Amino acid sequence: MTTTTITNFRKNVYSMVENTVRFNEHVNITTKDGNAVMISEEEYLGLMETIYLTSIPGMKEKLAEGLQTPLDDTLSEEEVEW
Repeated sequence: MTTTTITNFRKNVYSMVENTVRFNEHVNITTKDGNAVMISEEEYLGLMETIYLTSIPGMKEKLAEGLQTPLDDTLSEEEVEW
């Protein structure tokens, strides 16, 4: 994570945004009133999806169970009924 002052951020906003979008580099922007963090839209949407999924009762446990299930124990495409 890059840390910069708001003044430096203003001077280099284009390159910092480009680095965040292209390389997923977070930017911590410090001000006298507090700090802010810039992340890419892709990462933001991923975080929002994670928050949504873990807010569903029982979903967190189902996801953890799914991570422990060997791929051989999952359904193949032929077994799925659409």
